[in-house]
Amino acid sequence: MEIFNHLATGFSVALAPMNLVLVLVGCFIGTLIGSLPGIGPINGVAILLPLAYAMGFPPESALILLAGVYYGAEYGGRISSILLNVPGDAGAIMTTLDGYPMSKRGEGGRALALSAVSSFAGSIGALLLMVVSAPLLSQLAIQFGPSEYVLLMVFAFTCLATMVGSRPVKTLVGVLIGLLLATVGVDSGTGVLRFTMGIPNFFDGVDFLVVVIGMFAISEVLALLEQWARNDLSITPVGRSFVSFADLMKVKWVVLRSTVIGFLIGVLPGTGASIASAVAYGTEKRFAEGDDSQFGKGDIRGLAAPEAANNASAAGSMVPMLTLGIPGSGTTAILLGALLMFNITPGPLLFEQQPQIAWSLIASMFVGNLALLVMNLPLIGLFVRLLSIRQAYLVPVIVMLTFVGIYSIHGDSFDLYFMVLLGIFGFLLRKLHFSLAPVILGLVLGEVLEDNLRRALSISGGDWSILLNGPMTYSLTVATLVALLAPGLWRLWKKAGKAGAIADRRMLEEE
Repeated sequence: MEIFNHLATGFSVALAPMNLVLVLVGCFIGTLIGSLPGIGPINGVAILLPLAYAMGFPPESALILLAGVYYGAEYGGRISSILLNVPGDAGAIMTTLDGYPMSKRGEGGRALALSAVSSFAGSIGALLLMVVSAPLLSQLAIQFGPSEYVLLMVFAFTCLATMVGSRPVKTLVGVLIGLLLATVGVDSGTGVLRFTMGIPNFFDGVDFLVVVIGMFAISEVLALLEQWARNDLSITPVGRSFVSFADLMKVKWVVLRSTVIGFLIGVLPGTGASIASAVAYGTEKRFAEGDDSQFGKGDIRGLAAPEAANNASAAGSMVPMLTLGIPGSGTTAILLGALLMFNITPGPLLFEQQPQIAWSLIASMFVGNLALLVMNLPLIGLFVRLLSIRQAYLVPVIVMLTFVGIYSIHGDSFDLYFMVLLGIFGFLLRKLHFSLAPVILGLVLGEVLEDNLRRALSISGGDWSILLNGPMTYSLTVATLVALLAPGLWRLWKKAGKAGAIADRRMLEEE
């Protein structure tokens, strides 16, 4: 009962006129930022943080604005992913796998509407979980050490092997390419330069945004140019801009499972939406095996799963930040900095000493997600009109956005050349029927895997048995083995069932 009293207090603060306006402004700005390739929620929150501080907002109002930008950007990331095959941020990479094929066959409006509803359901479900279980989950997050993170990454990679259907080997090759890119730069353990080829720009590693924009946006532009050269360009039909009741019924359990997965992974510090969406997508791919699913070709379940998971992880990442003072993602690290700027110390005592800060932030997320759904659904028709633009005009716009976005990061022309080179490489991979998503996720997860593996082996003095040192590591190992062996066992079971049915039919015929 005390929780509901605190939540009611939070709503009284969040629904104050100024805070309500800030929620709406933050959500709108976040949607725009998320829809622009290469910017993403981290940069959006970082850009607005000095502005919120300079305008003298109260701490709760500033946090409400910045949080609105955060989950607004998670919503917005789906727009370019579905319509242009260009993920707005790492969490939207999985959305391209089924969202863009739906758009290509004239269902862009349906895909945007379904993703908006899935995102809303994932966010609200995760917020409800956060309200009732935040203290308990903060204790779970503390128990995750280097060994647990290593096995979590292995489990995520195992789930990735299901993304490309009948081509798991090509998926694993894509993951290895991403892992190789993750090793470029200074070795964090020894300080030795690795795979930099003497180029100073690689000393800090390969920039994630350069890889994403190069391999997705530039390769997509090259694919459009190839179609133009073959006179094969056509205007994509717009299609309907709403989601049907039948669609909602088909994905209801998908959204529920993905919400729980996204929230639990979001609670773990240092994971984030990219891992949550990958695990949710792989899980639903497993569930869908054997029922003629079209995962990777425009299956609505393959769209709903990552959208629910990445928005649920955004809410989940707030839990360790508020209860432990540990950022759950890159964006919450900036929000943590905002708390410190306002002389607020996050941690277990925050909910006791300054409950209006924590609960008003949670309440504003309920309000903001509802506002995002109300704002986004009517705008779907406008967004999807992008598909009716002639490619002769659309291609230069995509190129301009990508070049401006990448150059604004470091102001270095080397990034532009490297982006184009990666775009050509990505185009060749697409021609060879490789999926680009495993490459990006290998890059994202590779650094986390390496750092935690180093820590675990340093603690144990090189003894690999530390990777199996408790109930959590055993559970993750079992989950990985199940994910690895389940498809083969499922196929064997189906073959046995078919063989039994044929034998029964023959016996009946003989009789």
